[in-house]
Amino acid sequence: MPFIDVKIIEGVLPDDKKHALIAAITEAVVQVGGEGFRPMTRCVIQEIRSGWWGSGGKPLTTEDARPR
Repeated sequence: MPFIDVKIIEGVLPDDKKHALIAAITEAVVQVGGEGFRPMTRCVIQEIRSGWWGSGGKPLTTEDARPR
């Protein structure tokens, strides 16, 4: 059973985009593994608090992570 764990900084994606991401990830798994994987695929999106995620030794905020 595939389990996909996605972590993003809070507030970067609205709920409708998170739902679309779950659907798209599931479709990718089905394309590779076949339709039988659809009901078994689990996807969770975890939002990490702004400033609690770091890269290169520096904390990232929601503003840093938003697409420009």
